[in-house]
Order: sequence, then C-alpha cells, then structure tokens
Amino acid sequence: MFDFEKQLSALGKQTVLCIGDLMLDYFVYGDVSRISPEAPAPVIAVRRQDVIVGGAGNVARNIASLGVRCVFLGVVGKDMDGKRLKAELSGRRSGIAAQLVVDPSRPTTRKLRFVSEHHSTHLLRADWEEARPVSPKVEAALIKRALAALRKADAVVISDYAKGTLTPRLIRAVIAKAKELKIPVVVDPKGNDFSVYRGATIVTPNRKELIEATRMPAGSTASIGKAAAALGRTLGSKAVLVTLSEDGMLLQARGAKPVHVPAYPVAVRDVSGAGDTVVAVLAVMLAMGADFEAAMRAANAAASVAIGKRGTATVSAAELRARILPSATLAPEEKIVFDWSAIDRRLDEWRKDDLRIGFTNGVFDLLHPGHIKVLAQARGRCDRLVVGLNSDASVRRLKGKERPIQNQRARAEVLAGLEAVDLVVVFGQDTPLELIRRVRPNVLVKGGDYRRGQVVGRELVEQQGGEVVLVDLVPGFSTTRIVARSRKQRRR
Repeated sequence: MFDFEKQLSALGKQTVLCIGDLMLDYFVYGDVSRISPEAPAPVIAVRRQDVIVGGAGNVARNIASLGVRCVFLGVVGKDMDGKRLKAELSGRRSGIAAQLVVDPSRPTTRKLRFVSEHHSTHLLRADWEEARPVSPKVEAALIKRALAALRKADAVVISDYAKGTLTPRLIRAVIAKAKELKIPVVVDPKGNDFSVYRGATIVTPNRKELIEATRMPAGSTASIGKAAAALGRTLGSKAVLVTLSEDGMLLQARGAKPVHVPAYPVAVRDVSGAGDTVVAVLAVMLAMGADFEAAMRAANAAASVAIGKRGTATVSAAELRARILPSATLAPEEKIVFDWSAIDRRLDEWRKDDLRIGFTNGVFDLLHPGHIKVLAQARGRCDRLVVGLNSDASVRRLKGKERPIQNQRARAEVLAGLEAVDLVVVFGQDTPLELIRRVRPNVLVKGGDYRRGQVVGRELVEQQGGEVVLVDLVPGFSTTRIVARSRKQRRR
C-alpha cells in the first residue's frame, strides 16, 4: 500500500522528462453587461490579462510546482511568443530545465481566451497555430535530446496536443528507449488513432477519445471499463486511465478489475489545463514508485485543486497533501505554533476576511469530555478559535513537579486534531495575558467555574470592544481528579 504521508514528504528527489506541444495561453478577463448592437454577441469590458505557459508547458509547470525536477523538450517559432516562452521556462524560479528547438518555419502556438470573470464563463477562443509535423531536421534534434535526457529520468510524459511536435518517429523512439531503461511512460493522447502510443505504460484518454479510439460505448462504468481494457490490450499498455470530468476517473490496469473514483465536490472555476495536472501528477507518483491506483487517486485530488483556480493552473505539493491526507494528519504542522512570530500572518488573514477570532486557554493534560464541551462551545461563539496551551515548565509551576503527564508537543497534537480548534499556541508564562495581548481576540472564552472578574485578559479584551463568555462545564470531569483516581487504583 502506498504511504502518501511518507512519500509526499520525499517529493523533490525525482526527475521527470516532459515532451510535447508548447504554447502560450492568453486569458483576457472582464465584465459582461450588454450585447453588441452589431451582432448578437456579448461585449466584454476588459479588466485584466494573464499570459501563461500552456499545453505541454503546463504539464512541466505542474511537475515543477510539486518540487520535482522537470526536463522539458518542445518547439517554438522564431517570434516574440517564442522568445517569451523561452524566457518563462528558462527562469530560475520556473524549476524547469527547458531544451527548446527553434523552428523558423512555423509560428509559436498561441491561444487567446475571453472569459467573463464574474461568471467564470469562456466566451470565445482564438488560436494562432500551424498544426503540421515538424521538419525532419527538427525531429532529429528532438529525438537526440530526448534519448539523452531519458538516461537521467525517473518517468516521462508525452503530452500530445496534435500540433506537430510529437511525430510518430519521435514517439516510437522515446517509448522504445524508456522501455529499455524501465522508465514509466505516461501519455496524454490526441486523435482517434492511438497505435502510435503502443508500448506506453499508461494512457489517459477522456471519455470522447476512448469512444473514438475503440469504437465502443462508454456510457456506464462497466462499458468504460470494457473499452479501456480493450484499448489497453491493443496498445500493450499496463493501464488505461479514463478521465470523466464531473464523474471522476476510471482506472483499468492489466489483469485487474476497473477502479472508479468520483470527482471531489468542489466549486469549478476553470477546467483549462486540468488534464495537464492529471498527467503531471501521474508521472510524478509513478516516478516515486506508486502503483497505478495510488497515482490515480493523487491525480484526481490534484485535478480538484486545479479546477478551483483561474486559468491554466498548477498545484503545489502542499495543496496536494492537504487534499489527499486526512485533516488530522496535517493538523500538527498547520495548527501548532511554538514561535509567536508565526501567529501574526494567520491572524491577519482571518481579520482581512472579517472573521471573529476567539481565544481560550488551559493545560489540557488529559483531554476529557469536559474539555471537548468547552472547546466546542467556544468555537460556536467565533469563526476561528485560538487555544493557548501552557508549556511544560508553566504547568510544573502551576500544578507541581509531577505534572504534566503528557509533554507539550503531545498535548498540542491532541488539541490540533480537534475540528473545533483552529490554532494552538504554546505559552511559557504563568498566565496567558501576553498571548491574549498578541492575539487581540474578539471573544475570550472560559469555563463556568470562573467568575468574570477572575478571567485573565478580561479588561484588555473588553477595552478593545470584545466580549468575555463563560460556558457551562460538564459535571464530574477534572484532570486532577482523574490523575488522583488513577494513582489510587495503582496503589491497590
């Protein structure tokens, strides 16, 4: 079983070769408020424009955004768009080692999209391109560079947009050499004749491409599995992954039953480039030694992140981990703060969103139902709850040398695993007054065993327009009593 938590922390040690059709994606965003009087078409008032490396270049961007080294091979024209692509891909911050062949006989492929920003709706796309095979000279240069780069690669992606970079001879040479070196090959195919991809490790058609390539129905999960299995046999591939848009993905590995995963329930903003994200993550996961199902699940999670962003987007390793791993697994690194200098950024983000910040504090040595109720009630009074946690030294001064039973890290991790808790901050003082001054909460929450005049920080919070709330306790629960009862039983 693939250990996502362990393996995702090892991202960055792999090299993935990406070969394919490179292009520039222009996105023009604006507001649509009327229909043109000259023609029944919407008029867009332009607000902003993004220019992004697209096509196979977006696959490379996604590989690099995961922290993995990407070697990219592609073709550009001898024009301003080609120069721009070279500059974008050769920058140190790109994380991509680009080897671009210049072909003066063709323009750099460019796509221009007009998008209604408010509705996230694509209104029009215009393409500038020459979709024809590259010259034998360019083809030979690509093959030479690809075969050399394969020797240091852990996986390879063939990203085919049918613009002419990926000639049959180039594809066959790459797949043959990769098989010789036992390197997995991920293919994002194009067209209805997939025979050129014969021998690839895994191919990723969408539903329409699968139907056209196999001439078989693909309306149900069962029929998609049968068509994918047939395609896999024809190509001699180890697996076929069918992308199904809002219906998720279906994996058909050789000799195994089909595995279907539903799409994540997310608000779709833009599906441009989502397929690029899928093949990028597949290649990275296979390069790390993941099996096909684990790679598919990671790719499915990454796609759900990408479609929630504007334009042709990438997914970071942190975003992928957050989507795949359970929140409790991520809680310690995301919620626990020992260095107070890290508090301000988080609080500033919450305040910008006009969120009501709550604060409570305690030792929380042995978490019991009384603690859970206080924390749940505290969270109910605010939008984000900060919990101040006494350090080990602070607990010993307050409770005696035999406390705490659990160290501060253990106590913090237990608190961070609770849904009601948004941030755990460890403090070393006897009281949380300095921390309250730093947090400046809108609401200060304590248990009902306190009187308002006894609550540390009350005056400070009320002076700043906040309020103090006392919540009910669960009778019969006390850490001190639990500890005493446990020791009494041990003596028996």
